[in-house]
Amino acid sequence: MAGEYDAKWRPKVNPWLIAATVALAAFMEVLDTSIANVALPYIGGSLGASNDESTWVLTSYLVANAIVLPMGGWASSVLGRKRFFMCCIVVFTVSSLLCGIAPSLPLLLIFRVFQGAGGGGLQPMAQAIMADSFEPRLRGLAFALYGLVAVLAPSIGPVIGGWLTDSYSWRWIFYINLPVGILAFILTGRLVEDPPWSQSDLKNFFKVDYIGVALLVLSMGSLQVMLDKGEEKDWFGSHFILFFGITFAVTITLLFIWQWWGAKTPLMELRLFKNRNFATCCFLMLLTGGLLNATTVLQPQFLQAQLGYTATIAGLSLAGGGVALLFVMPLAGQAVTRFPARNIIAFGFAVLALAYWLTATKLNLGMSFHTAEWLRVVQIGSIPLVFIAITTAVYFGLPRSKSNQISGLINFVRNIGGSILIALTNAAVTERGQFHQDQLMKYVSPSSSNYQQQLGRYQGTFTTKMGAANSQHLANGQILNNLQSQSVTLAYVDVFWILFAASCCMVLLAFLLQKNNPRAGASEPVAAH
Repeated sequence: MAGEYDAKWRPKVNPWLIAATVALAAFMEVLDTSIANVALPYIGGSLGASNDESTWVLTSYLVANAIVLPMGGWASSVLGRKRFFMCCIVVFTVSSLLCGIAPSLPLLLIFRVFQGAGGGGLQPMAQAIMADSFEPRLRGLAFALYGLVAVLAPSIGPVIGGWLTDSYSWRWIFYINLPVGILAFILTGRLVEDPPWSQSDLKNFFKVDYIGVALLVLSMGSLQVMLDKGEEKDWFGSHFILFFGITFAVTITLLFIWQWWGAKTPLMELRLFKNRNFATCCFLMLLTGGLLNATTVLQPQFLQAQLGYTATIAGLSLAGGGVALLFVMPLAGQAVTRFPARNIIAFGFAVLALAYWLTATKLNLGMSFHTAEWLRVVQIGSIPLVFIAITTAVYFGLPRSKSNQISGLINFVRNIGGSILIALTNAAVTERGQFHQDQLMKYVSPSSSNYQQQLGRYQGTFTTKMGAANSQHLANGQILNNLQSQSVTLAYVDVFWILFAASCCMVLLAFLLQKNNPRAGASEPVAAH
């Protein structure tokens, strides 16, 4: 009966208009997760904050975002999905205005928390609205549009943020949301409607799982602080990081126990993880979000620190990947309607592994801008295959009435995966850089003929330009600088080898998913637990 009931409902408006409307709002939110990265030095300088203090502009947003993401299913069941979505647009847009006019860092951080909270409901609700607006066999095409939002926005965020900051002011990275938010609000009100299984139930407004909310806030806040500040504070060698690590471990454990057994109206329907297909998709999406976000940070970071690129030029090295997405996304959407999702996921991770292998072999201090741009195109080219196929497969075997919870949890793990892999890859760069520096220092000794040749060459250069008095000291300094640059470059190479290995493992994991037959119109196979 449930399946027949679900199948009868169709939106009154063309579903593609609905998809474009909700994608517009989601694009605005996803863009904000990365657009502020390059503007942090300007924000700190303008508001009299240190670099360390200005990073809380990112952290405060991500913490609020991570808290609200899994709560979307509960909130939409109380307010109704359309009403909740529109409330999120209003909160996000008004908060963007307040961020832009913030006169001090403390106020900016408060407004960023509200902005992150409003944005946290936009991604999962946009995906859930798309899932319910299209029949199963067309979901892959719809999710191609959503995938374009989720994958393209983080890639072009640094480019747009750098251009706005350099050309106008850092405040414009927030003002740019205002016209988009207003348009999205108007279109949502006119075009989007709630399906019968996602109506409001205001009598449950005060039946909030307060314990679940408290545990979610503590666990996500602790995790984000630990990940953001871990490298800076020497990880668990710091009592500060150790405190937040223990707090996260305890609260996340209690949260799972409470949501599974204790809560009468849980925030998150964790029993969905009993479905093997859903659990596997969540793990695959966690790594996909991590790979996308980590490489979006790693490449510009390498180009700026090691090759001396400006923030804007380093951001532009990602632009080619964004253009590639415009062509690959529709193809990936078509592929999901013709081939089993797990085959597409396995192929996508195989291509991704190839991309990381190429990056590991091509990355060096003499790399040109065009090589960096080309590598980004290869890296990003297979992400749509993986992303769209996982987003489609996660609904297999589950009723449409669970769409809000499914979309909330799958977006939640994707964002958490991004935070985790950004932190881990940055830590790996530091650790492996120190390892390679220790190894290379063995060759800096008077008995090394290569060292003596380099020292003599640099001494001759400095003697000609600056005199003989300090030439040996300057020559040794130059050799040390070169050694450090080589060490860090080798560390980045090691990280891409690690990502290569992880992608290879995901090829095998993809075959744990249920096999669907889209050619027969069976996009949703029978659930297996």
